[in-house]
Amino acid sequence: MKKILKGIITAVAVIIVAVVVLFVVLAIKNSIDSKKPQLTDDYYTSFKSDSPLEKKFSGLGDYEVANADFDAGNKTIDKYRVWYPKELESSEREYPLIVITNASNVAALNYEPYFKRLASWGFIVAGNEDRQAGSGESTSLTLDYVLQLNDKSDSVFYKKISQTNIGIIGFSQGGAGAIRAVTEFENSNRYKTMFTGSAAYPFLAKNMGWEYDASKIKIPYFMAAGTGKTDDSGVEDIYKEFGGVCPLEALKDIYSTMSNDVTKIRARIKGAEHEDMLTLTDGYMTAWMLWQLQGDTEAQKVFVGDTAEILSNTNWQDIERNI
Repeated sequence: MKKILKGIITAVAVIIVAVVVLFVVLAIKNSIDSKKPQLTDDYYTSFKSDSPLEKKFSGLGDYEVANADFDAGNKTIDKYRVWYPKELESSEREYPLIVITNASNVAALNYEPYFKRLASWGFIVAGNEDRQAGSGESTSLTLDYVLQLNDKSDSVFYKKISQTNIGIIGFSQGGAGAIRAVTEFENSNRYKTMFTGSAAYPFLAKNMGWEYDASKIKIPYFMAAGTGKTDDSGVEDIYKEFGGVCPLEALKDIYSTMSNDVTKIRARIKGAEHEDMLTLTDGYMTAWMLWQLQGDTEAQKVFVGDTAEILSNTNWQDIERNI
């Protein structure tokens, strides 16, 4: 009996050790995987479009780009990371600022080429390493920190950051976080415009602890999503069961909830799944920011008027706008 008991104890001990080893191995693997890049440096070169403005604005701009990192003194945020036109270092003019809110389990280090490409169009682009940014808090703190750099005489950004031309971008959980960032914080009124790609829709956001009120959005808003099942699963009632991350009916609801006095546009990318939204929205996201923050009249042609390019672009559908 003692031998049997000893054998059982030994077997249990072996199993426990094996489980511990497995957890350690998985933890190490997850740590390594979390630092892997999700985009190649030239990811934008593979984008295809028959619409000239979408194609143009999905590529690189004319500015050489530099970057700087700052210790956040916060375990969640870890670092504030900023990409900017290198000419800023010797320039005396101000540049518009864009703050990025990360998607679920994604940090700025995972998609650095995205920040770099956007900065090449003449923007200061700021992000952080928060992998759960749905509350909008880390985005709010990032904005405060970067704006403080504008006031420090020993900073490369001293008097270089526009105080009136500030945009925000968010994808997925980060879309909900971006909406909260422009509606729920003391510095929410600093933003001039926003873009979201497949922002977690209200039912999902509420259940995940990122609840927002779209009626509070008072700045120009371009909201985009994909037509694929991961964004829109086709359920009958999206407020009784999960309907995908950003179903069409939710886009319509957010659009209608916003005041008609606010410039707004909603649209979906044909065939795009949720994970495609970061790259497939690049062109028109950039055009939106160029128009809103730099007054670019060519970029404006994507959205405004009867001949707006987005209306005839076969990549896009389900478009509604008040511009």
